[in-house]
Amino acid sequence: MEEVPLEAQRSQAPAPEAAAGAETRIVIDSPDAMQELGRRIAALLRPGDLVLLTGELGAGKTTLTRGLGEGLGVRGAVTSPTFVIARVHPSLTGGPALVHVDAYRLGGGLDEMEDLDLDVSLPESVVVVEWGDGKVEELSDDRLHVVIARAVGHEEVLDDVREVLVRGVGSRWSAGAGLDALAGALSE
Repeated sequence: MEEVPLEAQRSQAPAPEAAAGAETRIVIDSPDAMQELGRRIAALLRPGDLVLLTGELGAGKTTLTRGLGEGLGVRGAVTSPTFVIARVHPSLTGGPALVHVDAYRLGGGLDEMEDLDLDVSLPESVVVVEWGDGKVEELSDDRLHVVIARAVGHEEVLDDVREVLVRGVGSRWSAGAGLDALAGALSE
């Protein structure tokens, strides 16, 4: 599998809109740390939030989402929805449900995803879309983009090390909404 540096992945992702909010970069050194990052991000989320995850196969998108599910206190094991396209995890704590979507096999944009009724689910849920860049941005002017890349050092891939860029888009994230604290929280 060819490794794509974070800079190259960022250039493949859509350009940030004029209303882009804060962004932070974090180095993650294990799957447990990726899951912890998900829990920390979950603490910032509220009903109506859209989170787009970008990264190659095996980068840690589902591991991050598992942490989001733990942080949101949802029911059920968070696993990859690749073959079912979407899974809904209801809240056990009275918070928002987690709608976990894998758009990898969906070639079209929002039109092809219309049957999933994401626009109906979004106001009362947190919707996380793996491989969603270029497909679901129309759902919300405010969204969180998370780009995960395997770290490369001295011509070798550092197996568990990931570079994560968390970028808020829109007025919801314009003041940062706590994104700058994510990196520091993980290094404590």
